[in-house]
Amino acid sequence: MRLTIAGCGDAFGSGGRFNTCFWLETAKGTLLVDCGASALPALKTRGLDPNRIDGIVLSHLHGDHFGGLPFLLLDAQFLARREKPLLIAGPPGTRARLDALLEVFFPKSGGTKWRFPWQVMEVTPGQGAELLGHSLITAEVVHGSGAPSTALRLSDGEKVFAYSGDTEWTDALLPIAREADLFVCECYAYAGKLTGHMTWEILQTKLPALRAKRVMATHMNPTVLAHLDEIRAADVLIAADGLVLEF
Repeated sequence: MRLTIAGCGDAFGSGGRFNTCFWLETAKGTLLVDCGASALPALKTRGLDPNRIDGIVLSHLHGDHFGGLPFLLLDAQFLARREKPLLIAGPPGTRARLDALLEVFFPKSGGTKWRFPWQVMEVTPGQGAELLGHSLITAEVVHGSGAPSTALRLSDGEKVFAYSGDTEWTDALLPIAREADLFVCECYAYAGKLTGHMTWEILQTKLPALRAKRVMATHMNPTVLAHLDEIRAADVLIAADGLVLEF
């Protein structure tokens, strides 16, 4: 697998980073994991052609993780002139929220006669699914988003990519991360008591239990960005916009 980080920032663009948008090339195709509001310019900044995307996997339905979908879809329709199908996988409620988002951002766009077929596949947490030749497993985590928020685990039969989504610590992360070739974990704040988000103070104590081959911290606010050397010293990779990693 080859991961290109188009965006790894929090909702507020801390450190000048784009919202979460992971470009994942696998033995089966090209996937986008999360599609935050700034995803389209982030992809174009990195020279990544959205027409190459076979499928999009959403961890949860907050704007910094799925708010870029209307722009990506309409770019595909009117500028990129996409023809190949696009599959969007997300938690229950994804289709209704996406339809509402399209209507708010671009009224009447729901009636567009699409030049390419696209569909939404809603994945119930805890139930495995097949996604364009990949095995997809999701688990519900602790993060209020108006629908189930999930961590996810993707396998192409050769490698495993795992991702926490946004969450405070929960043991639901353990089977998602176990033996993954790469586990990308949100690390929103350095310390303190937070609801719905992970801190480095907590994450560092859980690293042995995760049992992932490699762990990468993402979705960091300024309190974490001020301590990157400490995190690297714990043998944790640091996500950065533009970073490319093969694993």
